[in-house]
Amino acid sequence: MEIGTQAFFAALPIIVAAILLVGFRLPAKKAMPVVYLVTTAVALYVWEVTFNRVLASTIQGLLITIAVLWIIFGAILLLNTLKHSGAIKVIRQGFNNISPDRRIQVVIIAWLFGSFIEGASGFGTPAAIAAPLMVAIGFPAMAAVMIGMMIQSTPVSFGAVGTPILIGVNKGLDSEGIAVTLQGLGSNWETYLQIITSEVAIVHAITGTLIPLFMIMMMTRFFGKNKSWTEGLSAIPFAIFGGLAFTIPYALTGIFLGAEFPSLIGALVGLAIVTTAAKKGFLVPKNTWDFAPKEEWPIHWVSKLEIKMDAMNEKVDMSLTRAWIPYLLVAAILVLTRVSSDAMAIAKSWVIPFKDILGEGLGYSIVPLYLPGGILVFVVLITYFLHRMEFKEMKEALSESSKVMLGAGFVLIFTIPLVRILINSGVNAAGFDSMPVAMANWVAVSVGDIYPLFAPMVGALGAFIAGSNTVSNMMLSQFQFGVADALSISTAFMVALQAVGAAAGNMIAIHNVVAASATVGLLDQEGETLRRTIIPTIYYCLVAGILGLIGMYVMGLADPLMK
Repeated sequence: MEIGTQAFFAALPIIVAAILLVGFRLPAKKAMPVVYLVTTAVALYVWEVTFNRVLASTIQGLLITIAVLWIIFGAILLLNTLKHSGAIKVIRQGFNNISPDRRIQVVIIAWLFGSFIEGASGFGTPAAIAAPLMVAIGFPAMAAVMIGMMIQSTPVSFGAVGTPILIGVNKGLDSEGIAVTLQGLGSNWETYLQIITSEVAIVHAITGTLIPLFMIMMMTRFFGKNKSWTEGLSAIPFAIFGGLAFTIPYALTGIFLGAEFPSLIGALVGLAIVTTAAKKGFLVPKNTWDFAPKEEWPIHWVSKLEIKMDAMNEKVDMSLTRAWIPYLLVAAILVLTRVSSDAMAIAKSWVIPFKDILGEGLGYSIVPLYLPGGILVFVVLITYFLHRMEFKEMKEALSESSKVMLGAGFVLIFTIPLVRILINSGVNAAGFDSMPVAMANWVAVSVGDIYPLFAPMVGALGAFIAGSNTVSNMMLSQFQFGVADALSISTAFMVALQAVGAAAGNMIAIHNVVAASATVGLLDQEGETLRRTIIPTIYYCLVAGILGLIGMYVMGLADPLMK
């Protein structure tokens, strides 16, 4: 079968998903079972993957689904707990004291606080934490999901304390073979990986500085009373300032310290600078922008989790610090369990392993306490005592959270298994590469020397399918390396473009959209969110690709493998 035909069949599940979700505007709960069946049919009859492997991949996907639902449950439970304790009311007032302007709140909550959570935890956690918080302080649920998805761009390559680079790229490349070549040239693998890290940080810093402005403009255009881009543009000075407050320390950390801390340090420095500036009115727009009154919102903007002020517990004695302590604890414990080997060992002490599923060499281990869900639930227990809650309040929070989680579960039990079938399709009787690699091969063969322009798009495609920068890097880093080698251009920079594109692809990953929607109780609107988040995704991949062409052919970036 020729490469173009392979690529068409490999892309068929994605095409069907796009037609159903975006074209026909079907809810994911109706679309994804169909896409799962299409994926299974392509795997069995075109790729000639055995039924046993398809079934094993499905089981592996269901196990991952359990882990994802655990995170969703923890995030919703924390929000509902804070609602019933009265903390959300205090937090909302606190943000209004910094600035009642929603444009300013987006930069602080989504861009900076969300980036910090991404740096600590990754794996969709920022949307799961920041989106419900935005709903709680008065954002429409659909706006919160859109903005929550956009968090998952610039900080993602260094999310979960550098996992997409330290695990994704590290395990995705033939590190042993490359290390041997490097050794002969007087270099080593650690230096090579650091070059990739630095280039990822620089490309992200240039491209990502405008993401806060995108967040603001898309909010005012799609959710403002006047449907205006210009109401967002009027916040350009503050948005650019907020972008640079994160990306400058972020890039410097990536260049000089490595992959673990750019997102964490960039966000912490940015939060300190931007919050202080906002309080003093520095670069803050003269007019205050807000959504229309809730009574005027379309019904599809609103979720089952909408938090009504009159439903909140009136606890006037709670300080702003005590109200924020649960979120600060989440951030602190996430960082501690990712950085401290002792804390990590404790968090990973309970493992539920599933090895060699159906003899196919596939496995997955659920680590309940290490996953963000476990940390969130642990913080909920602390909050119960810290905020002096009554048992009936906690019971209501549990009940509300369980109902919301069940809606997401149905969609994810089809979405994540189909992703695993795509990824695991490389073992087959037809002798084909896995489906994602088959699509990437076709792109590479079709475009030739201008391939660096498309490299981030290939990375984004991998993340769109897998819902993970790390998995995209593991699937496609060696492929990107091979294309660069064949074109005699920088292999390190090409892999960096892969990592940047894979970060951007998280903004349109279907199961991430479903998970983020679930945390705010908004289901059946996934296609609407995807139609919007594709805009910043195209921007991100295009700018990164242009930087790739400039780096490769104008600046002639050197490669450690070419002496």
